[in-house]
Amino acid sequence: MADHGERREYRMEELAEAAGITVRTLRFYRERKLIHPPRREGRIAWYDDSHLARLRTISALLERGHTLSGIAELAEAFDHGRDVGDLLGLDAPTEETPVRLTPEALADVFGAEATPENLTAALDLGYLGVDGDDIVHISRRLLDVSATLVREGIPLADVLTAARRVREHTEALADVFTDLMTAHDRSPQDAEHLRPLAKSVVEAELSLALDRRLRKQG
Repeated sequence: MADHGERREYRMEELAEAAGITVRTLRFYRERKLIHPPRREGRIAWYDDSHLARLRTISALLERGHTLSGIAELAEAFDHGRDVGDLLGLDAPTEETPVRLTPEALADVFGAEATPENLTAALDLGYLGVDGDDIVHISRRLLDVSATLVREGIPLADVLTAARRVREHTEALADVFTDLMTAHDRSPQDAEHLRPLAKSVVEAELSLALDRRLRKQG
């Protein structure tokens, strides 16, 4: 084992031992591209803590009933997912609280619904971003609502489809309010100050619209 400051590196045998798997299994995972290629120094392959974290994630997902093929698809989705910095924006104002999760924790939240297809859709929607070996959900509130709907029996794919439709409408609503501010020569600081008013209008109008729809269906 090599120690470069806070960064540790492992030979193949050392990594396998630390992960609690055999060298043969490690080679198999590498051939299946479940882990990133190691750093090469001559004929020696050096692995680091990111490889160890990925191996522990694979073991945890296998224990939860995921197949290696499914895990490979999940790994590919996350490896090509949006960086968390791009997802959240640098210094962008937000009232939402991001949530940092491991892949296995996300699998615990959504159970069998945590499929590669659904997670890819969540990445495309911008709900999820990647930060090293962690996953970051853009909003605690949206995560909690999505998980609750899934527990109520609504497939996650349908939840994400609805979320995309909601996103389209809320983007249009945001344009309405920002255009209103621009038309009256209000500064970005004024627009931020009026954010609670915009939210109140949208919440009230949505409540009234739901009342009308429920009366119509009743």
